[in-house]
Amino acid sequence: MKNILLIGGSYGIGLAIAKELQYECKIFIAARTNELSSDLNITYIPFDATTDEFDTSKIPTVLDGLVYCPGSINLRPFKGIKPETFESDLNLNFISLVKVIQTVLPNLIASEQSSIVLFSSVAASMGMPFHTSVAASKGAIEGFAKALAAEYAPKIRVNVIAPSLTDTPLADKFLNNDVKKEKSAERHPLKRFGKPEDLAQMAQFLLSDKSSWITGQIFHVDGGMSTLLV
Repeated sequence: MKNILLIGGSYGIGLAIAKELQYECKIFIAARTNELSSDLNITYIPFDATTDEFDTSKIPTVLDGLVYCPGSINLRPFKGIKPETFESDLNLNFISLVKVIQTVLPNLIASEQSSIVLFSSVAASMGMPFHTSVAASKGAIEGFAKALAAEYAPKIRVNVIAPSLTDTPLADKFLNNDVKKEKSAERHPLKRFGKPEDLAQMAQFLLSDKSSWITGQIFHVDGGMSTLLV
């Protein structure tokens, strides 16, 4: 049974991933708050990615998979964004991710072949107004992932999922009424916004042996938004 560590997985996409994997893997969730149902077969580790150093004594010496879930959606005109916002987004989305990976790297190397799954955004590949901060920090993840995948192949696989707007607590202000939901759905060629399960199933695949010949890739799970104009 594989050992999988989720950083930030007590709700939203992370929780959906945990639910997909809990019967086939041993799941460890490191997050700020424990919002997990008691009937889930998951080990919870208190951890704030922006302030804490991760304690590897809380996880097995062999780690087969790592998923970094924390993220931010700060959308506003560029002229109104303070540099501190860029720094905050970069710290949460990217710098903290780097620190976690460096900390658990020996555990990942100890696996026969481990898998790292990271999250970007459709905004990193598309020019979208009001997305300068999130696009910058998520774009950093995509470049980093390809370089890391090259450096640690074939021992560690590294892939990125780049979703469009997904119905999670983080995106609630963009989907908190029927009008917003309808407008968001219409923006996508498949005429709906994302569900956590859409991303969780892709993450499940990338963590499994079924994807053992895949690394250094950006997967656009976005309802067709990044490639189709309809």
